[in-house]
Amino acid sequence: MTTAPAISDRQAPQPAANGAAVIELSKLWKRYGSVQAVRGVDLHVREREIFGLIGPDGAGKTSSFQILAGVMEATSGEARVFGKPAREARSETGYLTQSFSLYPDLSVMENIRYIGDLRRVPRAEIKKRARRYLEMFDMDRFEDRLAGRLSGGMKQKLALACALVPQPRVLLLDEPTTGVDPVSRREFWDALAHLAVEGLTILIATPYLDEAERCHRVAFIHEGEIRQVGTPAELRGSLHAKRLELRTADLGQAERLLDKQIGDGRPFLDVQRFGDRLDVLAHSADDAKKAIGDALGAAGLTIDDVRVDEPTLENTFVSRLRSMGQTIATNPFPARHSHRDLAGGIAIGAEKLTKQFGSFTAVKGVSLQVKYGEIYGLLGANGAGKTTMIKMLCGLLEPTGGKMELAGERGNLRSPEIRERIGYMSQKFSLYDDLSIRENLEFFAGVYGIPENERNEKRGWVLEFSGLRGKQEQITGTLPGGWKQRVAFGAAISHEPSILFLDEPTSGVDPLARRAFWRMINNLADQGTAILVTTHYLEEAEQCNRLGFMVAGELVAQGTPTGIKAQQPGRLIEFVVDQPQRAADSLKEKTERWRVSLFGDRLHVISDLDAAAAEKQTRERLQAAGIQVLSAKEQRYSLEDVFIRVVEEARAQGKVAAEE
Repeated sequence: MTTAPAISDRQAPQPAANGAAVIELSKLWKRYGSVQAVRGVDLHVREREIFGLIGPDGAGKTSSFQILAGVMEATSGEARVFGKPAREARSETGYLTQSFSLYPDLSVMENIRYIGDLRRVPRAEIKKRARRYLEMFDMDRFEDRLAGRLSGGMKQKLALACALVPQPRVLLLDEPTTGVDPVSRREFWDALAHLAVEGLTILIATPYLDEAERCHRVAFIHEGEIRQVGTPAELRGSLHAKRLELRTADLGQAERLLDKQIGDGRPFLDVQRFGDRLDVLAHSADDAKKAIGDALGAAGLTIDDVRVDEPTLENTFVSRLRSMGQTIATNPFPARHSHRDLAGGIAIGAEKLTKQFGSFTAVKGVSLQVKYGEIYGLLGANGAGKTTMIKMLCGLLEPTGGKMELAGERGNLRSPEIRERIGYMSQKFSLYDDLSIRENLEFFAGVYGIPENERNEKRGWVLEFSGLRGKQEQITGTLPGGWKQRVAFGAAISHEPSILFLDEPTSGVDPLARRAFWRMINNLADQGTAILVTTHYLEEAEQCNRLGFMVAGELVAQGTPTGIKAQQPGRLIEFVVDQPQRAADSLKEKTERWRVSLFGDRLHVISDLDAAAAEKQTRERLQAAGIQVLSAKEQRYSLEDVFIRVVEEARAQGKVAAEE
């Protein structure tokens, strides 16, 4: 998305604080037999607003979207768009469903023409609008490519272009960036921000709470009811808490000690483990520091560092769920075989690994090592070569060149002995949709050779972990995406592999369920399992002990999450301004576009100058454009900021992903 709209001389319109409602839900109910999916929802979305709907799996988000899109009737209550019943406003409403709903055997342009014809858009207008949106999304080069051959990010851009061709006034987006890489996600959100400024009203559901930070307002929905509404800052502030980043040598033991002091009347609200730190949420930073010191000191653990910061929107989400009685699945895995004796040894090794498909080189001389007891995150944009790399490392694909080591073997990596020691959860859902959950688990128990006397216990654990106890006869294909991922994860670890490959395991999973995934992943690593994981959600990449960034088949950076961030030059300054979108567009005209990103009413600017000089230069540029700076402060890099910088600098050196 390289072309931004021209900057107007007047202030870009922002959603009015008390503007008229464009989308109205009033006492909305939706029942499916005895199941109450939506329970008396009241919600109002204003014109030109980007409004986020967040909530756990099964909260009622998709049912609400389907009613608003006019494809399903409510049981009772009202859903109105521009004052009309939702079904009567379908011509003014665009809707992106969770799953890719276009035709893989049609080209990009053919998909757009098909949707335009369905919506009775004149052919000349279809062509004109298609050209505009494909250029805006940097996809005009691919108009003849089959949709089935597009990357995840490009598919979503195409789906958005198709939804926009009828020129709706309201856009409904149900988890549109699931499985989309960070670069494409940021481009996608830049496009939404421009569309909102131009007059489009957007309602979006997302499981990624860093994305919800980009919304003007957010509603938290749980069990079919709206529990909280406000700006991201208001929701974060409602916690009245601080977040402490704690670094110590034994994170596992520290987490177990501090977990015992979570709850009412205790020092901590939440404790979350990351790859090289713990995040501790508390009302009082001083009281929390003392409690941490007492607990770790009594156990003989040394505190390396404690930093105090503001809570995230994910902290708010999880705390709200906990206050309503929701808990993170903690039932212990019924392990029979520890791998602790292997800890520290090389589990996965690659030396100058290369893979060619004809004249195309997908992986170019990559070298890495993953030790037993370590979680290694392999990150990259779509087409970077991550999945090809994983398939080679686990013996599913022969490399063209280089050396490999897997579970101590350098020769036959496909032997039955090696297979029994590996677990693999693929990027695509890896179970059989036409089998029941029980049948799937029994099938994989047989494939992996799990002893008969362990199967019932482990099947029970998977059902408990997945939140599906009592539903084992349900056909797997009917499960929502988040639940499918949990079952697939359970199936991949049931045979207790010493090496585990996870290719985007939490794609589409809500934040509370992601916590359960990562608590289990950390427990496996503590028991000595070597884990290689890919993810597009960079907040969770912080959970890894070490990371590797891939660009166009090359490994361009490696290190701990903190180490990689510390290596980055320059400073990140956060500005609050009176005209956010206009400010972003103005700055992007004067610097590399990746250095500027918009988060609702906040602007992040990356500069290679020192903090004072960067703030002064940016203030002057904004003031010269007639934009008022309300506040400015230096912030620490996020992993997403670092990732995008690394990718864009690699692109500037001529390294491009396969899709390009």
